[in-house]
Order: sequence, then structure tokens, then C-alpha cells
Amino acid sequence: MKIDRVEAIHLRHEYPNQHGFESSGGITSARLTSLVLVYTDRGQVGVGSVYSHPALVDVVIRQLDPLLRGRDPREVEDLWELMYGWTRWYGRKGAAMSALGGIDVALWDLRGQAADKPVWRLLGGTTPSCPAYASALLWNSIEGLKSEAQRHLSRGFRRMKMRLGRNLDYDINAPRAVKREIGPRCDLMCDASMRYTVDIARRVGRELAQIGIFWFEEPFAPEDLDSFAALRGTVGLPLAAGENEFGLQGFTELVHRQAVDIVQADASRCGGITEVLRVSRLADQAALKLAPHSWSDAVAVLANAQVVAATPHALTVEIDQTGNPFVEELLVEPLQIVDGRLQLSERPGLGLELNPAAVDRLRLVNPYQIPNGWYSDMLFGADWNKPAPPYEG
Repeated sequence: MKIDRVEAIHLRHEYPNQHGFESSGGITSARLTSLVLVYTDRGQVGVGSVYSHPALVDVVIRQLDPLLRGRDPREVEDLWELMYGWTRWYGRKGAAMSALGGIDVALWDLRGQAADKPVWRLLGGTTPSCPAYASALLWNSIEGLKSEAQRHLSRGFRRMKMRLGRNLDYDINAPRAVKREIGPRCDLMCDASMRYTVDIARRVGRELAQIGIFWFEEPFAPEDLDSFAALRGTVGLPLAAGENEFGLQGFTELVHRQAVDIVQADASRCGGITEVLRVSRLADQAALKLAPHSWSDAVAVLANAQVVAATPHALTVEIDQTGNPFVEELLVEPLQIVDGRLQLSERPGLGLELNPAAVDRLRLVNPYQIPNGWYSDMLFGADWNKPAPPYEG
């Protein structure tokens, strides 16, 4: 088996009236993600995904394509090192690391296909499912949040995550109302969206601990490790971060600074399944937990889920529930949640099949010409730079 070629397909979804959900970044108008397809000379296709700037991803994939042609896709770790070496000068973090990670996920898909085993079994897993949580509950009225929480419960979720960072009153009372709504047998996590000072984070965190929140996520910007280290262990809640970190090197710094209790490496962001596995081993050595971030698409969810299903110290995988067609419509067989667990396939590789109609409908023709808007995490056009007002503590 040899690699024939590598292709990137970029997807875009625009919300009706360019008005999706609201958070500290503003009102989300649209969403972006990128798929990576690795074709072999025997007709197999491996699928991966990347959550980054589509044009930057496209450039990196185009550079790596000729490097990979003719090589054995089953030599996943060797190819990871080869790609990393080729992108080191301009990479090591950011879009380059994410792009090579998308290829890495596709290679793991092909490795599983070649072995006639699902990836989670290749990694030592024994159960075709893993815990999952609904990621949504963006800024809303209390009644709106309660109604949404009930919808997530009806879809089989037993854990969910909400976004804070609005103001002090909301950040304490909204989680209290949602936690009361879902009951003591269901878990609620809170993401502070990098909006706090240490003093505010300590005050909110202690309130969240009294409510019974499962973890406290990203109260500070990813570069502010001093604040993470100062907060950890002072509020009675596990501290989580890592969706904005890249590679083993970045997570090594996070762990060695004793900044978090839960690392959130994402295969579509931090360097693929290979790198999530390395981060997982690092976390285990430091007696930390793993809970991969996944916000972009169903391929990323399944890539991260392979690791979670095979890892005793992994807690759960994240599934966007904001009405994202990349999650809900991208696969022929949609993601299925049963009693809080994502069901995994016994089919080889990632066990997925892309829905060609959805791919065609959502396809972004030119990744170098992206319509202006706020894409949840990526901003295009200065006129869309409308973040929330300063935090009222």
C-alpha cells in the first residue's frame, strides 16, 4: 500500500441571517472546517480533519502532498516526524501543526483499514463506546438555557458544557439554574472563555464548586500560565485547558508548570491522533486526566474518541451541539449517543463514511476567499470585530 495523493476539502456553513449563537467573541455568523483525504494506490481513502484557517491549511497540505506520495501510510509515526521536520521552520504550533495532524488522522484511518480493525482496538480499547458531552449552552436567558439543557438530555447526553464570561451575576446564577435543571446525576462543565483575572476566577470558581460543577475551563488566555498555576488547587474544582495548545512541546510546558488538572488535546488542532497519544501518556505520568476538545466536525470527534475509548485516564469527548452541520450531517451514519456514551463502530479505521451530498453542499470553493464574518474562533473582516463589552466583575 502506497500513498497516491493528499487532498484538502474546506467546508463552510453560514447561519440564517448570519446570526448563530452569542458568546464573548460576539455573534457567530458562520462556521469553517477542513477535511483531509489521503488516497492510496489500492483505492483506500483515509479521512482526517483540521480546525484552523482554511487557506493556511491548504498551503501546508499542498507542500506535504509530494513529500508523502509513494510512502507506506501505515508507517504513521515515521511520517509524522517527516512532516514535522518539513514544517518545523514555520510550524511547531498553529496551522502547520494542525494541518499535519489532519493528515495523521487520515493515516490512522488507513492503518486501521489495513489491519481490518477499528482504531480504538488498535490502541488497546475493548469497548466500542466512550463518554461524551454536549458542548453548547452559549449566552442565553436562564429559561432558554434550561430548555436547551433538557434538549441535550433528550438526545442521550448526561454531561454538558456551558459558556460563562458574560458578567459576574450571570456566571454564578446561570450555572446554578442549569445544574438544578439537569439534576445531581448529570455533570455540568463551565468554560470561562478566557475572560477572567485571577481574583475573579477564584471568586467564580469557588461558587461553581459549591454548585457542583465538574470542571472549570480556560478562565485565562493560553499564554497566561502564571494565572493558571496561581488558581489551580485554590477553588475546589479541577482546572481544564489545552484546546489552544499545540504539540507535545506545548503540553509539556502546561503540565510542567502544574497549570491544569485536565488536558484538552484535540486531534484536529494539536497534531493528530499520534500527538494526542503522546500528550495522553504525558498526562498519565503526571497523574492528570485527558478530555479532548472537539468543536469543528464529526471526523474530529471520532478521531478524539478513538483515544478516549482506549485510555483509562480519559474522561470524555466533546460534541458540538449548536446546530453544526459539520457534526450533524457530515457522516452517512450520524454520531449516536446512548446514555451519555458515543457509540463507536466496529468497522476498520475510524469507521466512518462521509456523506457526499453534505460535502458538496458545504464545500468552500476557494479557501483563499472567505466571506467576512465571525466564525466562532476565526475572524474575517474588521467590520465583524465586535466582541462583548468588558467583563463586569
